[in-house]
Amino acid sequence: MKAMRIVIKVGGSLISEAPELIDRLVKEFGSGHSGAAPDEQVSDKSIFSLLIVPGGGVFADAVRRADGRFGLGDDAAHWMAVLGMEQYACYLQDKSGAVGTDSITELPAGVSILFPYRLLKAEDPLPHSWSVTSDTIAAWVAKQTGALFIKATDVDGIIREGKLVREIFTSDFSENFESCIDPFLPGFLQKNRMGCRIINGKFPERVIQAVYGKPVPCTAVKGNI
Repeated sequence: MKAMRIVIKVGGSLISEAPELIDRLVKEFGSGHSGAAPDEQVSDKSIFSLLIVPGGGVFADAVRRADGRFGLGDDAAHWMAVLGMEQYACYLQDKSGAVGTDSITELPAGVSILFPYRLLKAEDPLPHSWSVTSDTIAAWVAKQTGALFIKATDVDGIIREGKLVREIFTSDFSENFESCIDPFLPGFLQKNRMGCRIINGKFPERVIQAVYGKPVPCTAVKGNI
């Protein structure tokens, strides 16, 4: 049976809540080659392959501060920020029961955490700019693996005038549009005919239900699809 592939970008804003989120996902879906088995009801229906793409969080923020103070070149800032994602991956693996991987060639069943530096260094698929963050990197990983894309962050989604936007098209984003996604992502999603669901990772059950394809409070970003 072919596994249902899901890429879940876990934002740095969830650094306190992320271990609980990932442990809950592991309990529900198992984890890679760790021997952990998902619940029977899951294995009876279908197999899920969940790849966690780490944000940069406090580790990338340190690079931003260094850039502001010392004036880093674009290439140096880019790879240092990707190494920030690598550090967050170390943290997530240390604090959870998920296995780690640095390859997307064969995604194991269950939950695994991507250590992205080696892959990105080899492929170098995206511009080196602060407009390109782990959001777009996660979207690129989803595109390469044919996975659905979920962004777990510390808010319910995109908020406009105090209300949750349930659905938005990438063409609705403008240069002055403030949101919880990086500026490069809408164009990437539109170009690649992809979508993204922005979900509050402080509520693990919402993320789990989204993996199953069920409706949850979130913003669905639709890119030319």
